[in-house]
Amino acid sequence: MGEVKLIGAWGSSMTWRVQMLLKMKGIEHEYVEEDLANKSPLLLQHNPVHKKVPVLLHNGKAIAESLVIIQYIEETWENGPSLLPKNPYDRAVARFWAKYFDETCIPAMLKASKTAGEEREKAKEEAIELLKFLDNEVKGKKFFGGDTIGLVDIALSFGSYWFDIISEIVGLELITKDKLPNLCQWIDEFVNHSFVKENLPDRGRLTQIFTMFLGSAAK
Repeated sequence: MGEVKLIGAWGSSMTWRVQMLLKMKGIEHEYVEEDLANKSPLLLQHNPVHKKVPVLLHNGKAIAESLVIIQYIEETWENGPSLLPKNPYDRAVARFWAKYFDETCIPAMLKASKTAGEEREKAKEEAIELLKFLDNEVKGKKFFGGDTIGLVDIALSFGSYWFDIISEIVGLELITKDKLPNLCQWIDEFVNHSFVKENLPDRGRLTQIFTMFLGSAAK
């Protein structure tokens, strides 16, 4: 299927999404680590609009944005497991929830992590209300994809591992068993899935990076 190259950054949950699917499908690729503090000509050339990782290069053609990349991989490589269901309606629903988490939940969760006092409490409640839709969606299921990991599970990886580290650093309790019991159960299933667990970035190193970033952002 030609040359495949992934431009990404260590510790980026968006990069990790794409890496996971490439590994799940056994797609050989070259990984190019990007320094986000000093963005390379390669990144700026292939993602001049957002200037962000990840970017997938397939035979020299660039695809940007993690969810777009994932769907491109799904449509291009039929080998290995699929993250999307076969039924068109179910595929549309999965795409909806993945986009909902990215565009609605992540900004609300980050807002709660960056505020304090009454403002934090208000932001936290707003984020919880948004996450309740996902909590209800995964009720009675092992994963959002059913018995196997699917698109929504990969999309929500930020909420399962990365945001847990951020919450620990800033002292935020957001995704709790009393407020979001089904999401909590899903997180436990997801991060302890053998394939996910062996591919998660080192927690200690990630904690150091987030601590530095959150500290500089607060100044």
